[in-house]
Amino acid sequence: MSLSERIEALARDVVKREAPHADAVARARATAERLHALVESAIETFNGVVRDSVPYLEVGVTPLRTDDKHLHAVEFDLERGRHRAVITAKSKGEVTLVGPFRSGKSEGPCRSFPFEPHAELEAALAEFVERFLEEAAAP
Repeated sequence: MSLSERIEALARDVVKREAPHADAVARARATAERLHALVESAIETFNGVVRDSVPYLEVGVTPLRTDDKHLHAVEFDLERGRHRAVITAKSKGEVTLVGPFRSGKSEGPCRSFPFEPHAELEAALAEFVERFLEEAAAP
């Protein structure tokens, strides 16, 4: 069996193994996309206010990606300098808010919330983003 044939067989096995998780991962991605849009809009507002007078406080929002630690989760970060915060939507139906923390330091604290109800999750997300912005803007 050639290398390509072996890899194709392996890929087919992986697809079979992952098939039962596909719907839950798609739901996590949809949740992450919704939260990313909310956070990105809020950060654009923040950046618009600080840009002219204190542009060094501008914050970035990373694109969505597969979670660094969990294959069945989708995440994105808030970042300014060494300050980080991570928002992760997991296939088990919960969102985990990690940080804020400084890169190179231990991550945490973490808080998890179910996908539903939206109002509870969005209230926690607002508090989380505010806390990140306060810490990222502190001298």
